[in-house]
Amino acid sequence: MENETTTGSETADLSRLRRELTRGTAEMAVLSVLSSSRRYGYELLKLLRGTGLKMLEIKEGTLYPLLHRLETAGLVVPTWEAEGRIRPRKYYEITDQGRRRLLLLRAEWDGLVEAMKELRAMLDEVRK
Repeated sequence: MENETTTGSETADLSRLRRELTRGTAEMAVLSVLSSSRRYGYELLKLLRGTGLKMLEIKEGTLYPLLHRLETAGLVVPTWEAEGRIRPRKYYEITDQGRRRLLLLRAEWDGLVEAMKELRAMLDEVRK
């Protein structure tokens, strides 16, 4: 996203924008992954990092507090499983309430994306 004409100030602005986008989309990303199957925390991190979407990368310091908030809100439910391991893993599964929340988040995101596309098209027309 950066190029040779990007200033230090612009780079900092882009970095802030990326952090804000991550905060704004982290809940939707986690619920989306959990909508396919239950996962443990580190597995979620690997899947989200494996998307190649570095701009929206979620870090451990963001994920675990987010999972706790989702759990408190009743959007995910945790279960501890040992699976023959010495230390059990905490798996998270999306709830029906979480699925409803995911549908709302996706609808909001789709609306925002569509509005931005319309704005860009309108501005492109004005520039012609």
